[in-house]
Amino acid sequence: MLELEAMLTTVQPSHCLKTQDYPSLIKYMGSKSKIMDFVLSGINQVRDDRPICDLFSGSGSLSGAIGQQATVVSNDIQAYSGLLADTYNRAYRDQATPSANHLTDAAAEILEQRKRKISVDYSSEMSFAAFNEYERNQRDLLTQDFDYKWHLFAKNYSGTWWSYEQCLWIDAIREVAEGYRFNSVYPAIMSSLMFAMAYASQGTGHYAQYRDAKTHSAHKDILTYRKRSIGQYFQRKYSELLDYIPDRPFSAPHRSTTLDFKECLSTFEGGTVYADPPYCFVHYSRFYHALETLVLYDFPRLQIQRGNVVKGRYREVRHQSPFCIRSQVRGAFEDLFEGVRASHSSLVLSYSNTGMISLDELLAIGEKILPNKKLEILTIEHEHMTMGRKEDRQRSVKEALLLARA
Repeated sequence: MLELEAMLTTVQPSHCLKTQDYPSLIKYMGSKSKIMDFVLSGINQVRDDRPICDLFSGSGSLSGAIGQQATVVSNDIQAYSGLLADTYNRAYRDQATPSANHLTDAAAEILEQRKRKISVDYSSEMSFAAFNEYERNQRDLLTQDFDYKWHLFAKNYSGTWWSYEQCLWIDAIREVAEGYRFNSVYPAIMSSLMFAMAYASQGTGHYAQYRDAKTHSAHKDILTYRKRSIGQYFQRKYSELLDYIPDRPFSAPHRSTTLDFKECLSTFEGGTVYADPPYCFVHYSRFYHALETLVLYDFPRLQIQRGNVVKGRYREVRHQSPFCIRSQVRGAFEDLFEGVRASHSSLVLSYSNTGMISLDELLAIGEKILPNKKLEILTIEHEHMTMGRKEDRQRSVKEALLLARA
């Protein structure tokens, strides 16, 4: 078995990967887009001509950066991630591809047929007290019934990260998107909607907590986002993506999976594993639950505490990553290294000096489980985006790549 492993990992790649230009789709905590050259330099040191498995693909930025230079298996336990990655490496245009105007016109037509429960004119003159009253009234829609199917965001999220009107647009575009589920451009439609949600949201780009207008300054800032048009942001991004995606299917057999990392590794037939697991105790399912709900559109039960729906309106059942739990993180990394060994793959592991486990511990685990591979750690100074506000926007960290090669 060791001889087979050595043979498989000595096949040299035909060329080095270089970072390609790719459109941004969502705001994403911990994105490697700003250090992608560093990530690809590590991958180039260990890869061969077999596929690259992006084990925790997140925003899909690795797929975007690689372009069509290598076959990519994009995996993430969260369903929205697969659509982001598919936009980069599987979506394409054909004669059946709808235009941006066609999609927004269809959504607008749906909205014309909807009976509005609340009408709000977000003018600059709206008083502080009136604004907060409107916000409370919109949040109360959670307790009301709707007489049509596509109402999930209007019911669950009005008056939170988005206004009622913005939620109506989210629901309407999502309804239109469903008609293209089996069309090659579906990932681009959904990614454009996720983009619109991110840039019209009154939050910081994630959905852990929406902001309350507790001060006049906050009121003024939130009002700016309440005026933003979901339809216009969607249309702008979708038009950009139509220029970006090709007019024919890709020849490379890219694929996306929604698997637990252990299951993904057990089905990976070997190549290079790029692993960028969570670094700290916060779960991504808490920060991006709204995107997961958008994609699944499954009307989930919302989390209850002390008899009330929690402010974040989280899904009751959310993925809890062992990489975010101190008592489980070491075992999770052991499972990861074991999966790499069993699939006869090379490994590039992103982590930092502020993670749940030290770099020295990671190296020790790797040396124990992969004794026949040469392990090396590369580091770079990096300003990590926290998605916070003001004083907590960035933190200086030492980003590391642990390389395991034959």
